[in-house]
Amino acid sequence: MVFSSMPFLCAFFPIVAIGCYLMPSIRVKNFFLLIASLLFYAYGEGYYVLLMIGCAFSSYIFALLIAHFQRAKKAFLFIAAASNLGVLGAYKYAGMAVGAVNSFTGWRLEAPDIPLPVGISFFTFQALSYVADVYRGKTAAEKSFLKIMLYISFFPQLIAGPIVKYHSIADQIDSRHADMRKISGGMRRFIMGLSKKVLLSDTMAAAADYVFALRNDELGMAAAWVGAVAYMLQIYFDFSGYSDMAIGMGKMFGFDFNENFNYPYIASSVQDFWRRWHISLTDWFREYLYIPLGGNRKGNARTWANRMFVFLCTGLWHGANWTFVLWGLFHGIFFTLESVFMKKRNGFRVLRHIYVLLVVCVGFVIFRADTIGQAGVMVSAMFTKTVWNPMIAAATMKLFDRLFLFMLAIAIVCSMPVMQWNVAKDKKYYKIADGFSYAASLVLLLACMASLAGGTFHPFIYFRF
Repeated sequence: MVFSSMPFLCAFFPIVAIGCYLMPSIRVKNFFLLIASLLFYAYGEGYYVLLMIGCAFSSYIFALLIAHFQRAKKAFLFIAAASNLGVLGAYKYAGMAVGAVNSFTGWRLEAPDIPLPVGISFFTFQALSYVADVYRGKTAAEKSFLKIMLYISFFPQLIAGPIVKYHSIADQIDSRHADMRKISGGMRRFIMGLSKKVLLSDTMAAAADYVFALRNDELGMAAAWVGAVAYMLQIYFDFSGYSDMAIGMGKMFGFDFNENFNYPYIASSVQDFWRRWHISLTDWFREYLYIPLGGNRKGNARTWANRMFVFLCTGLWHGANWTFVLWGLFHGIFFTLESVFMKKRNGFRVLRHIYVLLVVCVGFVIFRADTIGQAGVMVSAMFTKTVWNPMIAAATMKLFDRLFLFMLAIAIVCSMPVMQWNVAKDKKYYKIADGFSYAASLVLLLACMASLAGGTFHPFIYFRF
């Protein structure tokens, strides 16, 4: 799959950027970006580009119908939601549904072997949010299909987010400007994201993959914890790295996308964690699912039920596997418990951070495991497996090489807002660090190129979703 190739993206992007800068007007730039985005997706996913175009066109038509036929707008919204979610369900969850039916009934229905289009969870959610915003009067129905198509297919954030709402970039599609300051800032942001992925996430991935592949008789407590922490850092730097790259590329084209991460591992509660982790998805579920269900306006029992349902859907959004469902419900339980028992959060700050990190770490073990059984083995090893024998010792010692330990320390530091903490103490630090970051980004770019030349790149985790 071409999207697993970082060199392809690194070659495709500058060609498109240069071509876009040469275009004479905003309308021509938009058309050029649309064609480039469609070619980008078609090169990686072939005829599935027609599926994406179909989702965009149906959403465009339903939005117009909602705007022109107010009395029937609820019906049109329902049909639009059913069509987008139906496409997502058919491609992503058909196999899981057949497996569940077989398990409960004893039947032997054959699960459909349908390849999952890359980025389908992202572009269907964007299409649906546009129609919902037109229904709510939050944005006007767009008369130009090309603008809607560009909004849904724009290649920097098409395949792994962040999820963008149309009303947040509608004005930018019509009028935007990318000066040298914005372009240089975008380049720096792109390189920082690339470095997160190539230098940090991929190093953590090697350790996490190794631990999750160990047999039960090789897995000890120390290795289980190292693997869990390594994956916790891997997925953060993998996904936030891609978000940084998308935001940076967007800036170089004149677009300003909202932030998708805000140092989630310094959170003081699970609720705070979800205000910092995958912010665009959290906002989407709150705005288009939680609030329409009634939010917290219909009593405690209904509020708790709404939250658990939202977290169930959050888990399912990530994939057709019961581990994702359990991961979502796991977070939902702690989120709900906090609303009951942690209304006042004065004091015990360090203990709260430790508690959140434990919950998130165990949750990501469930997320990473292939099966619920494997997740149980890993979690059990983390907390109860104190046995130590030559086989466990040999497997564990392979983890502790100097490069991994050094990169682990760097990853832990980079997961915290060290620069912001220093700026809070001394404003002069920001100017020094800001200037230094441009020089540092060039060094990081060379390091990334060297790493990519070595063929050690792992595909982005969120390309699966």
